[in-house]
Amino acid sequence: MNSESSLPRATGTADVSVRPARPDDAADIARIQLVTWRTAYRAALPAAVLDEWDADAATASWRSAITSPPTPGHGVVVAVERHTVVGFAAFGPAELGPDEEADPAGPTAEVGTLLVEPRWGRRGHGSRLLAAVSDLVRTGGAARMQVWLLDGDRVSAGFYESAGWAPDGWARTLDTGADPLRELRWHALLDDAPTDHAGTTA
Repeated sequence: MNSESSLPRATGTADVSVRPARPDDAADIARIQLVTWRTAYRAALPAAVLDEWDADAATASWRSAITSPPTPGHGVVVAVERHTVVGFAAFGPAELGPDEEADPAGPTAEVGTLLVEPRWGRRGHGSRLLAAVSDLVRTGGAARMQVWLLDGDRVSAGFYESAGWAPDGWARTLDTGADPLRELRWHALLDDAPTDHAGTTA
């Protein structure tokens, strides 16, 4: 599933694309994660997560996710502009919530992380990443997608809403060792989700 041939070619200009992540992308992915968290989520995430960041460990973790995904349904894709990795998305099969029944229409896939480095924002990279993930999981048989967003993260909520997603009523609280983080779950049916690889919303 996470193969070059299975990923549709991104449209737009010749300078931008989305492709499956390669092992040598791991350091860039870890760097983008840290830069984006420190820029956009410093007020929400525990200080220890950001200030005690282990770049080598994060790189190793992402390299493992790329080379040894836990299931065939897991994958990582990257957004590229002018040969520079500027964003990424990780996805996999969704876990059901307590007392939640499986969707009879088909499996649900989850966007675990979708981040674009802030200095490359507003160029459509987020839209292209989301469209590529949607295409990949649809090919793998998924009928629905979901993502957990921090309660109060208006930027991410606006991005997913513009792509046709909506809250589905589920919420969870994460124990971070500091202030708990509350997340809301958003979802989209794949038959209804747009797949505009040349989007410009993120």
